Amino acid sequence: MKVLLLDGHPDEGRLTTHLLDTYAAALPSSAEVTRVAVRDLAFTPVLRRGYKQRTPWEPDITRLAEALDACDHLVVAFPMWWGAEPAELKGLIDRLFLPNFTFAYHVGDPWWDKLMEGRSADLIATMDTPPFILWLWYGNALLRRWKGQILGFCGFAPVRTLKLGPVGENTPPRNIAKWEARVAKLARTIRPKSPGKKQPRLATFLGKGAVSP
Repeated sequence: MKVLLLDGHPDEGRLTTHLLDTYAAALPSSAEVTRVAVRDLAFTPVLRRGYKQRTPWEPDITRLAEALDACDHLVVAFPMWWGAEPAELKGLIDRLFLPNFTFAYHVGDPWWDKLMEGRSADLIATMDTPPFILWLWYGNALLRRWKGQILGFCGFAPVRTLKLGPVGENTPPRNIAKWEARVAKLARTIRPKSPGKKQPRLATFLGKGAVSP
């Protein structure tokens, strides 16, 4: 199994990195792991002109696209800031998850093809907000968006979400042992929904470009 770990924290040595260390250590020895930190990538996070004209990918995004195309399972970890992911990670999704690579709109109807089918995903979000408050007051908006409008929209299934908080000012957080156990359990129980549906998409995309139909 090929696993892609994506660290969305802008800084090194933070809780997000530690949790991905824990995830990687709990994976089966047979797993092929590729690990990428958004902070180490050289790219412009602004998707200019939307989908009307393709903005050429920088080499780092092309390499990440190759890893995404090849992976069986994607893990994205980041801190929640102001109810969302850090800006660089949002910009990376805008630049990377393009039509004809991760999804494809139909012509003549409102539906689309989920080109990342056959792959699964885990989302790990750390936060100062207590998780029950995120659910009770905000309806888990962050996790619902990632699960339904980003990863699920492109075909990743299942998409499992893990919200960890409150982080607070403690280093390490007082619940760190429980959090490590939950993260390790995710790593040990990866089960893509429909692995037979996985298809390479990058070569076709690079040949056709990313302009929406």
